[in-house]
Amino acid sequence: MAAPVAGKIFAEVLPYLNIKKADEENKAQIKVPDLKGKTIKEAEKILKENNLKIELDENEIDKEKIITKQIPEKEILVDEETSIIVHTNWKIILYKNFF
Repeated sequence: MAAPVAGKIFAEVLPYLNIKKADEENKAQIKVPDLKGKTIKEAEKILKENNLKIELDENEIDKEKIITKQIPEKEILVDEETSIIVHTNWKIILYKNFF
């Protein structure tokens, strides 16, 4: 059960460490555009123009919502066809007396 989760984590973390699969060696490096403040519809167009993909929350259907968070952040170099994760309702939760 943990293998699919671990695979997804490694797939997202390893590119940050500059570790690539053998078949990814020839992909172009692209600087991630700034998507914050843009609608999902605008972001889809920008990412498509840059040969990147968008990854949304599975419940997200409103293409006019404004993006508040993206992973990876703007100006990070990624391989072409990389998925950029966007959030529209990013909330920071502060815990008091956690321990």
